Amino acid sequence: MLWLAVAQYWIFAVIAVVLFAVEIWALVNALRFRPDAYTAAGKRTKLFWGLLTGLALLLGFLALPYPVGRGGSSMLLMVIGIVISGVFLADVLPALRSVMERSRNNRY
Repeated sequence: MLWLAVAQYWIFAVIAVVLFAVEIWALVNALRFRPDAYTAAGKRTKLFWGLLTGLALLLGFLALPYPVGRGGSSMLLMVIGIVISGVFLADVLPALRSVMERSRNNRY
């Protein structure tokens, strides 16, 4: 039965690392757009989304398995972090891309 515990640990570790990578991706995207793009897209400010996705990244880091993060009891942290990042990636990022695409097309 020890092999089952080891398998569960590695499955959790892989999921935590993948979700942590998504949270990094969300933070990088939140920081790369200009502040006025957020206003033009009708979303909250760049500072708001930068802080929120930064918090998601911190929660994702804490959810990583021991010895890097807090380990197994932090599944709730993982869920909260990925929900924040998911909202940004699914709602805010497409709106920002749309605004930037329109501004690029209007220049020419």
